[in-house]
Amino acid sequence: MVDVPDVVSRALRDAPPDQLAEAADRVIRSTMGALRTDVFVADYRISGLWPLLDPDLPAAGFLACHTVAQRCFSSQQPVRDGEGPCRLYLPLTVWGERLGVLLIELSDVPGPAVTGRATDMAGALAVAMRAADRETDRYRRARRRERLTMAAEMQWDLLPGRSVAHEAFDLAGQLEPAYSVGGDHFDWSLDGHRLTLTVLNGEGSGLAASMLTSVTVNAMRNARRSGGGLVEQAELASDTVFYQHRGQRYVATLLLEVDTRSGQVRAVDAGSPHLLRMRGSVVEQIKLDQQLPLGMFAETRYELQELRLEPGDRLFVVSDGVWAAEPPGQEPYGQRVMARSLRATRLQPAAEAVGTVMRELHAYHAESDLRDDAVVVCLDWRGPRERGNG
Repeated sequence: MVDVPDVVSRALRDAPPDQLAEAADRVIRSTMGALRTDVFVADYRISGLWPLLDPDLPAAGFLACHTVAQRCFSSQQPVRDGEGPCRLYLPLTVWGERLGVLLIELSDVPGPAVTGRATDMAGALAVAMRAADRETDRYRRARRRERLTMAAEMQWDLLPGRSVAHEAFDLAGQLEPAYSVGGDHFDWSLDGHRLTLTVLNGEGSGLAASMLTSVTVNAMRNARRSGGGLVEQAELASDTVFYQHRGQRYVATLLLEVDTRSGQVRAVDAGSPHLLRMRGSVVEQIKLDQQLPLGMFAETRYELQELRLEPGDRLFVVSDGVWAAEPPGQEPYGQRVMARSLRATRLQPAAEAVGTVMRELHAYHAESDLRDDAVVVCLDWRGPRERGNG
């Protein structure tokens, strides 16, 4: 018997990196008798899903597809539409990062076995697209709805991804304004039982801010990849920025390290973005002892602080562009309004929650342009799976 998902995997390995959608289309048609396929990718603001194979789809047809595809993307579950032909929408997700949706149109309603094989195909395509993203611009072009500034291009290229999943946690982040963000940023890495998360509140704007953030992030990565803990990461980054700018420029940064076995969190608050915890329906700002921003003075030394997560906790880290956002005649967003926005995300997964907070922030500005860069990162802590319980 032909192993259909394996045939798809081989076809994707043999295809050029910019032709993955076409390769998947050919093999899915031949092995499943599909009438057509398409690949929808999420844009930078996660405000829509856009087709790769049929970019000229008529508006009415596209909007109909878009509604069902969005439901699949949000739920991360296969969604069927129609009876004959039947359109099957499948999430394109790898390691918890949501890339988009695969559409397979079949002549009949698929049973569980066919849906399972199609889901495996979508998984193989997602892995291939993630791997190919450094080798072609095709998928990045499809994601952008307008031209990025040079600063934003650098910031998006520096990101580790936009979400990641683990048995103990879900993690997601979002940058705004997506097409012109300058200095604010986030970074993370999962290594064994250690999740390292940093959020940077970049100083300045435009290309200069982006370059400052890039130096800071890469200095912290250099220390981390050499085996250094949070203190070493903060101190190397601080020294690197100081000796480049002599204290004239600096970066407010929050560094967190989560032990995925226990929920113990170590933190270095370097004049940082804001940390909030939602436990049940209660939103509380976590007060850490603020230390000097990275790069303000030479040879600054940093100290660790600790806190512990409980299963069900949700952490938000937000930059000043979110916390201090203050449209004319209104109070800062972080004073009271943001807590209501955070509580509104209680039933949403982390990847949806960051989008909700950003949409609420835009609404607070009455849809006018944000005055400052804004970062929202959401960490949902489930706790380690009990051994012996499957």
